[in-house]
Amino acid sequence: MNCLNCNQPTSLQEMLKDVSDTRFGISQLYQIQKCTHCGLEQTAPLPNQVELNRLYEQFYNFSSERNSPYIHLRRIFINSFLYRFWLAVDGDISFQRMRGSGNLLDVGCNEGRGLEFYKSHGFSAEGLELNNRAANIARNMGFVVHGSTLEDFTTESKYDVVVLSNVLEHSLNPGKMLQHIHRLLKTNGQLWISCPNSQSWLRTAFSRYWINWHVPFHVVHFSPNTLIEVLKKSQFKVVNMRQETPALWVAHSIIARLFSKPGQPTHHLRSAPLVAGLILLIRGLLFPLLWLGNLSKRGDCLVVIARKI
Repeated sequence: MNCLNCNQPTSLQEMLKDVSDTRFGISQLYQIQKCTHCGLEQTAPLPNQVELNRLYEQFYNFSSERNSPYIHLRRIFINSFLYRFWLAVDGDISFQRMRGSGNLLDVGCNEGRGLEFYKSHGFSAEGLELNNRAANIARNMGFVVHGSTLEDFTTESKYDVVVLSNVLEHSLNPGKMLQHIHRLLKTNGQLWISCPNSQSWLRTAFSRYWINWHVPFHVVHFSPNTLIEVLKKSQFKVVNMRQETPALWVAHSIIARLFSKPGQPTHHLRSAPLVAGLILLIRGLLFPLLWLGNLSKRGDCLVVIARKI
């Protein structure tokens, strides 16, 4: 198997073994491997696109739980003024506080929650979403949502901004994905990326239970250096990179460590009282630790603004 960045054969070294899916209960065990040539980490064995599509259809169908208490309470929270305050306190990893103008494309927009924020902050927002059920929800809210893949997507009117919010790490070919986005952007257009940080202190603290391994859906595990390198190779220049550690991600790692079992779904991740209680506890008591983690470049999430060159 070759590295997904530099394509060097026989350059992958095992970093962590027996990593299981701590969310949905997929039974297969995986490894995290690191390229000795460029440093990129990736999941092994790599699923192919057909396998990934099947897994997304089975486990990422948001409509199957849209009437659950967890989803209902989350929707109320997101639509309240408290959510705007929380973004300011806990870190905005989805660019929902960003203001501006021009054409914006949200890749993997799901049911359009982000599109509502981008529109309200001045952008002409469109989405790209392969899950037709999710896309139709966004369309019913009045948004243009394209149902094609990035490879097949063409447009006469190029974009000022493309958003990849927790998307790039899912790609079997991140360089190619970035090249397609480069094609869709105007001259000097911006690419906004958020993704887990493989150098996070939470990775060390929770080992194989770190929620952001998220095997097999997270194919690539970026560090700041490897993300910058992939962007550079695809003709993007990093304008700004910061790190955030959302309390929700910490809460999910704690729950995974306490309750997840290989081959079984972790239902506690959808317990609204448990998740909310942990979030408040973490943000209240661990704020200095989270802040120091971000400051030392070991935060849980990389938040990047890059410019097309």
